[in-house]
Amino acid sequence: MTQIKDSRTSAAKKAAEVVDKKETKKVEEKPKVQLKLAKKAEQSVPIPKKVEPKPAVKMQEPKEAVKKVIAIKIDAKPKEQPKPKVKIKIQARPEEQPKKLSKPEIHKFKLFGVWDTTEIQVLDPGLKRYINLYPFQVPYTQGREIAKQFWKSKKPIVERLANKVMVSGHKGKKHWRSSGHNGGKKLLAMKIVMEAFKIIEAKTKKNPVEVFVRAIETGSPREGIVSIEYGGVRYPKAVDVSPQRRIDLVLRWLTQGAHQSAAAGKECKKKMPMALAEQILLTADGNNSAFCISKKIDLERQAAASR
Repeated sequence: MTQIKDSRTSAAKKAAEVVDKKETKKVEEKPKVQLKLAKKAEQSVPIPKKVEPKPAVKMQEPKEAVKKVIAIKIDAKPKEQPKPKVKIKIQARPEEQPKKLSKPEIHKFKLFGVWDTTEIQVLDPGLKRYINLYPFQVPYTQGREIAKQFWKSKKPIVERLANKVMVSGHKGKKHWRSSGHNGGKKLLAMKIVMEAFKIIEAKTKKNPVEVFVRAIETGSPREGIVSIEYGGVRYPKAVDVSPQRRIDLVLRWLTQGAHQSAAAGKECKKKMPMALAEQILLTADGNNSAFCISKKIDLERQAAASR
């Protein structure tokens, strides 16, 4: 019996030893697995390496022999001579004034293609603004200057003469003539003026437009009269005539004198261009036989008497 108990105790001891060994193995296996996992994690995440600065390299000084060779080579190079300085003289440009464009440079038209009007000067300073001598080949503005009262001075002076030939104006309180050359035909009036200018040029050997301007200056009155009513009585009063009215009166008297001499009677053989040319020439010379000069003297005498 004792033997059987000893065998049982020995078997139990062996079994207990085996269980202890297994437990110790399991405990030892756990840290091994953890170590493997930690190694894998370290391999997957790269650790940055520390970059240490390199030590500065010390330049070795050249030996004395090498220094001499370098100095000789540097001295052997030819020295570049400085370039001579060139003095540049700057001259100031002369002041260029803008060219003033005169009328002949803008337009070089001649009146009716024959007579130049750009070199004609108006000697009377009061009439200079009201005598338009701008170069036109055909002085016909088609009524562009009738919108306002005083725009008629913008018309060429030759066109104003042709207009007065068509309608010579009032004599008294009504139109003196309303037929014949006063019919309002512009082409007929232009032909009369052009032929009259040709006659003036043939007689005087001068520019007929210049002769016509001198006739306007000579035949225009400087004084006129107006009627004043005072206390139920009217009496004349002397006044100065405006430049625009002076030109209107001269053109009216020139054309009325031409119509009067051209229609003197059946036996008269004088045509309208010849009559107009004679009136312009006589007025330019200041001849008292001219209709315009006689009217001027009469008006100025009345003005002198009513001062």
